[in-house]
Amino acid sequence: MVTPPTLSRPRAFPLSVWVARIAYTTTLVALIFAALGVMGVAAYNFNYEGRFYSGVRVWGVDVSGMKPEEAGLALSIAFNYPQSFAFIFRDDDKAWTATPAQLGVTFDLPVTLLAAYRVGRSGQITADLNAQWEAWYFGTQISPIVTYDKSRTQAYLDSLAGELFLPTLEALLQANGAEVTTTPGQIGRQLDVAAMAEAVRPHLYSLTGAEIPLIFIETPPLVLDASAQAAAAKAIVSQPLTLIITTPVAGDPPPWVIDQATLASWLRVQRVQDTPNSARFEVALDASALRAYLEPLAEPLLREAANARFIFNDDTKQLDVIQPSQAGRALDIDATLALINEELSKGNHTVALVFQITQPEASDTKTAADLGVTELVSQQSTYFVGSSAERVNNVKVAAARFHGLLVPPNAVFSFGEGLGDVSLDSGFAEALIIFGGRTIRGVGGGVCQVSTTVFRAAYFGGYPVVERWSHAYRVGYYERGDPGTWSGPGLDATVFTPLVDFKFQNDTPYWLLMEVYINEAPARITWKFYSTSDGREVQVSAADVDNVVPAPEPLYEEDPALPTGTIKQADYAADGADVTIYRTITRDGVVINSSEAPLITHYQPWRAIYHYGPGTEGIPTPTPTPPPDATATPNP
Repeated sequence: MVTPPTLSRPRAFPLSVWVARIAYTTTLVALIFAALGVMGVAAYNFNYEGRFYSGVRVWGVDVSGMKPEEAGLALSIAFNYPQSFAFIFRDDDKAWTATPAQLGVTFDLPVTLLAAYRVGRSGQITADLNAQWEAWYFGTQISPIVTYDKSRTQAYLDSLAGELFLPTLEALLQANGAEVTTTPGQIGRQLDVAAMAEAVRPHLYSLTGAEIPLIFIETPPLVLDASAQAAAAKAIVSQPLTLIITTPVAGDPPPWVIDQATLASWLRVQRVQDTPNSARFEVALDASALRAYLEPLAEPLLREAANARFIFNDDTKQLDVIQPSQAGRALDIDATLALINEELSKGNHTVALVFQITQPEASDTKTAADLGVTELVSQQSTYFVGSSAERVNNVKVAAARFHGLLVPPNAVFSFGEGLGDVSLDSGFAEALIIFGGRTIRGVGGGVCQVSTTVFRAAYFGGYPVVERWSHAYRVGYYERGDPGTWSGPGLDATVFTPLVDFKFQNDTPYWLLMEVYINEAPARITWKFYSTSDGREVQVSAADVDNVVPAPEPLYEEDPALPTGTIKQADYAADGADVTIYRTITRDGVVINSSEAPLITHYQPWRAIYHYGPGTEGIPTPTPTPPPDATATPNP
């Protein structure tokens, strides 16, 4: 039998011994590696002494292991940003190119190389080792270092601004007669240098280029285009201007035509500034020239508003229209001026005159109730027996002007205003009148027959008399009453327009309608007042005649126009006198005119005057005949 060998058991060490042994071994290994590392770093740095560390790049150029002069040469070739045409400045289809160098960018090669060389060489061991490691393992990129001179950008942009500058030009419009010329304006523009510098700067800092639209500051003119106004000016003088009345009335003239040559001489161009930043041209006819043309038209075209004329129908107690009312009009020169220029600007050469229209107070549609015309309130007649045909004509013509006339409430009636023009052209004839202390022939003899009649209608109707003048001497026509009777003196009224008038007031709240009738058979004129009675009653005293002065002896005057032996009476004798008449007006038994003065008339004594032909012998003294009407002089 074989006896197995005896195995010896390993020697057992305590745990602490094992730990110590492991620590020793680890330390030893670490020391060995540290020594190797230090030797490696030292060898690495020694190998890159004066050279760029591995992994260092500038602008993409790997300068690992290069000496600065080698790297500088490589970078000078690779980094050409300052000299590249990196910027395009565009204005629509025009463009300008610029290099960063022109804009003030300079490549600082020494500083850039120094920055790259300092990678891993800061003097701080840990940081340097870490930087060397990162450069070797990851790579380190160094951007080129450039300098930027802002003044160079400013200078470049200023130069560009000078090239692109456009001044602001105002449009011109001129008219020389019919020749109209225009020049268009121009929008001024100036390069916004500050804004452009701001737009360029970020690209220069980031070493990039860009296409940048030019930024301008625009200054528009107040008037850019005057072509429309030029066309309007040419249109104004293209044909004559015709002025018309839209609704002509009787007596209106035909249209007025202003020829092109006159329009051209009146053409005016005016520049008007509406706001600090805008203006316009106004093309129009000269206002002063147009005004001078229109002003003479104003008076002939003036028409006063005319109430309708009526007669009171005694059967129906209503008003019958005998003459329609008429609106008043007055030429509105300012409005016409404006309308002419407005219409011409539209190409219209036929323009209606503008009138201010006033409506009458009493139109055709007024009724008797509307006006308060309900009854006859006064009526008076006078007689003109023995009047000449000329005098009768004048009585008729004058009376017709008042037939159907209305007097408004509280208004003052003027005989002179109602009578109007007294001339041969207006229908009057020559008859005997009193003028300058003599009885002579003159236009309108007989009108005082009409004024005397309305005076009596107003006086006996109880209306206040505002103005009344007597004749210079007693006139037989006005002292006649009904056929075969005499009414006495002191109730006549003469007129001599515009110096001497007869006026009374309609002092009631109702309209007063006048009707005047001529009855030739008894040679009578009758004046009627229609209104509404307010209850007044009138008492007129008989004439109190005092201080009678006999007429002077007749006067004989030679008249070369008469043949020898002919004697002709030219004026008629009348005694002078002072005549007083009293009027009492009552209402409900109470006197309402107690403060009214009596009607006092002073008549001058009047001599007869005879004319005879040269050489007439034994001048006889003819028997005086009744005097003719005396129409036209006041009693001073």
